Amino acid sequence: MGSRMKPATGAMTLAEMKEFASFPAATQRYVRRSLDIGLEREDALQRWSRDLVETASIRAQARMYERLADLRATVPDDAGLDAVEPFLAPLITVSAFDLGQGRLTTFSAYRFLYERLIGADVRPWLPAAFCSAAALPHLHPDLRRKLLQSISEAAATASGWSNRAPAFFPRWVEKVEGAVLRH
Repeated sequence: MGSRMKPATGAMTLAEMKEFASFPAATQRYVRRSLDIGLEREDALQRWSRDLVETASIRAQARMYERLADLRATVPDDAGLDAVEPFLAPLITVSAFDLGQGRLTTFSAYRFLYERLIGADVRPWLPAAFCSAAALPHLHPDLRRKLLQSISEAAATASGWSNRAPAFFPRWVEKVEGAVLRH
């Protein structure tokens, strides 16, 4: 008996695909590259590097993403303040790196990436990490303004979060050259 996707799962996957498609091309590229690095799916240097600057950026991102395993293992299961600092401080640091790259320009793009890099359990912590990282002085004031204005009141003040794991993990897709075949 083959496994089948439940209709709700299919609908959620389609919604995730639509959300990803709504991001600018540069954001889509950065999310795919980040997932390749953070989930160790591909040789990111070979796949994504177009020049020396991008090679250096990918290497720096890979070093920063070495923290992801610890973050995945330490996501707090409650709001107890004793568990917040060892988790939130590194999450803010990694977030600040990604926001500083200038490709994640909205909270929704940031959330989309981080719930895949770390898992569904990170959702309650993302507004705090995003706002903290977006307010850091290493970002240009115009970018800080754009980032902080992108988080909705509903996202910032949500009383609960889904624990459903993301279903769509975008990947590199090779372009297909040639004529369309007709039957």
